[in-house]
Amino acid sequence: MIFLELFWTFLVIGLFTFGGGYAMLSLVQNEVVIKHAWITAEQFTDIVAISQATPGPIGINSATYVGYTVTHNMGYSHLACVGGSFLATLAVMIPSFVIVLIICRLYAKVRKSDLFASLMKNIRPIVIGMIAAAAGILITPTNFFHWTSWVLLAAAFVACKWLKANPIWVILAGGLIGLLIY
Repeated sequence: MIFLELFWTFLVIGLFTFGGGYAMLSLVQNEVVIKHAWITAEQFTDIVAISQATPGPIGINSATYVGYTVTHNMGYSHLACVGGSFLATLAVMIPSFVIVLIICRLYAKVRKSDLFASLMKNIRPIVIGMIAAAAGILITPTNFFHWTSWVLLAAAFVACKWLKANPIWVILAGGLIGLLIY
């Protein structure tokens, strides 16, 4: 049953992802696009874009949208699709919630430990690699090999980095420009 598969898939994703939502994207893409073929690469790219533009953590937002899209693609009713969203979202949050609860209880005991400091130091490069993998996954022929995509990317970078533009306005402007162009 798809609901149980969605729950299990996102529970595993939540359990084995370190570094936040962007690091999670490569695992989500591998599971839902490649392994299960529930959605297409283009649908996944759209889900990531929507997840970035909506409030909340990208990992949770992407789980919500993937849960809805997968059940919708399988012909379920709107109410069942909402259930798919809920299950995927709940499943991806459970491991983090449990782990943070345990860490909060243990942190006072281990915070000055050399082993803990070493562990945190060695996790950083892994997280950076996972975020880079997520960025690489999103560069597909459909969305990044057209010159307008590169112009929009450069404009957004310049607006945020040097002009110190509010990211919300950059996202809204990018959406409006994308709507007009495409």
